[in-house]
Amino acid sequence: MTAKYEVRSSVAVITLDNPPVNGLGHATRQGITDALQKANADATVKSIVITGAGKAFSGGADIKEFGTSKAMAEPNLLSVILAVENSSKPVVAAIHTVCMGGGLELALGCHYRIAAPGCSVALPEVKLGLIPGAGGTQRLPRAVGVEPALNMIASGEPVKSELLAQIPGQKLFDKLSASAESLAEEALAFAQSISDTRPLPMVRNLPCRHPNGDAYFQFARNMVKGMSKGFPAPGKCVDAVEAATKKKFDEGMAFEREIFTALMFTSESKALRHIFAAERAASKIPDVPADTPQREIKSIAVIGAGTMGGGIAMNFLNAGIAVKMLEMKQDALDRGIATIRKNYEAQVKKGKLKQDKYEQRMSLLSTTLSYDDLKDADMVIEAVFEEMGVKEKVFKELDRVMKPGAILASNTSTLDVNKIASFTKRPQDVVGMHFFSPANIMKLLEVVRGEKTGKDVLATVMAVSKKIRKTAVVSGVCDGFIGNRMIEQYGRQGGFLLDEGCTPAQVDKAIEKFGFAMGPFRMGDLAGNDIGWAIRKRRYTEKPDMKYSKTADLLCEKGRFGQKTGAGWYDYVPGKRDAIPNAEVVKMIEDHRAALGVTPRKISDEEIVQRLVYSLVNEAAHILEEGIASKASDIDMVYLMGYGFPIYRGGPMNYADQVGLFNVVQSMNRFAQNPLDDAAFWKPAPLLARLAAEGKSFN
Repeated sequence: MTAKYEVRSSVAVITLDNPPVNGLGHATRQGITDALQKANADATVKSIVITGAGKAFSGGADIKEFGTSKAMAEPNLLSVILAVENSSKPVVAAIHTVCMGGGLELALGCHYRIAAPGCSVALPEVKLGLIPGAGGTQRLPRAVGVEPALNMIASGEPVKSELLAQIPGQKLFDKLSASAESLAEEALAFAQSISDTRPLPMVRNLPCRHPNGDAYFQFARNMVKGMSKGFPAPGKCVDAVEAATKKKFDEGMAFEREIFTALMFTSESKALRHIFAAERAASKIPDVPADTPQREIKSIAVIGAGTMGGGIAMNFLNAGIAVKMLEMKQDALDRGIATIRKNYEAQVKKGKLKQDKYEQRMSLLSTTLSYDDLKDADMVIEAVFEEMGVKEKVFKELDRVMKPGAILASNTSTLDVNKIASFTKRPQDVVGMHFFSPANIMKLLEVVRGEKTGKDVLATVMAVSKKIRKTAVVSGVCDGFIGNRMIEQYGRQGGFLLDEGCTPAQVDKAIEKFGFAMGPFRMGDLAGNDIGWAIRKRRYTEKPDMKYSKTADLLCEKGRFGQKTGAGWYDYVPGKRDAIPNAEVVKMIEDHRAALGVTPRKISDEEIVQRLVYSLVNEAAHILEEGIASKASDIDMVYLMGYGFPIYRGGPMNYADQVGLFNVVQSMNRFAQNPLDDAAFWKPAPLLARLAAEGKSFN
């Protein structure tokens, strides 16, 4: 059973027991209603307590049932809450640790609530593109007031129970227990003390008003609109809470349900629910069981104190893990430490980091100029120049000094991890850990699995990634791994679009309107156009048949490497990141076009977006087919967390699924007819062609 029942003195105790967060799955909901019926039929029972086993009261919906018939099967959560309200005996919610989503809605349906201090309370449905659907928007404003409730509902962020208890006039908590440990006994005593109280209080009967209603809700809409571009749910949260102040309770409930149901079918909510599941699925590796033993990681070493090395080090310092940083020269070390200090001091100045936390983190950082000083580290991550000869020297040294069982990781973004592992006598200990810049901010971590990487190494790295708050995605070994291999095709399409008639600004604006954080040309300027140039030079030798536009090479020959030189596809003013179109660059593109004998044509934003996005999709289908990625949702996570793909579209594979793979293939066949494009590339990957023909999807 996922809801346990016992009687203690005159109190029936219903304990939700559905690990890990007591999700309100069908069996749990059935268990609650059965237990309520039993308690109400027992003459010895005078009151009822509902609580949660383990480390949660309830985290809300059971994610294991998402998308199944059980999710809405009777008794649904609305029915459970109605049964609680209609209980002839008082029901007390004993809340602790986590009380979120449907868990909070259940608690709000109880007659009384006692909470332990430190409990995280939230209605996070907005993060799934929804609003609360079981009375949260109608009851919470009555319990804590309109403004605090709307702030919680529209943000989805958790608030601690002791802070909510301090809201003047709040009716959410009847009592705070002295501690989490004493909650059970205090809840029993409280339940006994109110067992004869009648009528039973209900949150639904509390008044709900705002003194400046119309003005406040208009202000709230304006605020939400500016902060939720592309997402309808936050605005609908305002509508639902406003309804709580203007409609009768049952009418407000019907209005909430109407909004909830409509949002459930929006592409934005589908995308956010996909991301929710995909993020959790990314940590699961098909052939690495959850109980795989892990290595202990108490300290790490970082090779290189540059921008990347410093950013990597900060992740571990933030997590309370000691870091030893190595450089070849003292001045390089000094610069690296100064940058880390500057980053932390900026956080202190903005109030995002307390001074004592800053000092504590810096105390965990030590430096050295000698490889021999790294011998006791449990893991080492190199962040040196992206050149195989340099990596070889580093890994031979690490093989010499590191203790047995230490994990040897490379931050390479494109190089062969198997070859890097071959420089050591311990290839089973070698793994790729590709951080994205700035490494202390970007959430993505590509974990590159070599042919001989040990399963315990993989399990350990995935666990460490959680400690440092990264979304880790496993990739096999290939040139560019998942993200950079795909982005090369995206960049190639950007170049062909210039050859055919576009300007950099037109391409960037089209894809940014679609929702990307920045277009391919602004992105190139940020990363450094010389990096792409180096890759293309390598390609000209390794893959002479691979077609590229020559505009990017012409740009680099002019020394226009991007923001770092103040000039790339655009011009830049020192201290600012604004991209200013440059007439000479446009003329360079036009001259090159003329030299090719190409007559420019007008290209629609729709074609620009399709060519850029579908190039990602087709390359990703090859990556899946080759087993470089184990599932389509992993590729979505890479692009959402590391490449600025719009969140509300759910990643390239999810977007392709939404468009329909048949339609994607039809567009690709059309692009293949373009003589200025690469017809061979637009041949659908076998996996994509097969899924489209069968009417199936990636996810």
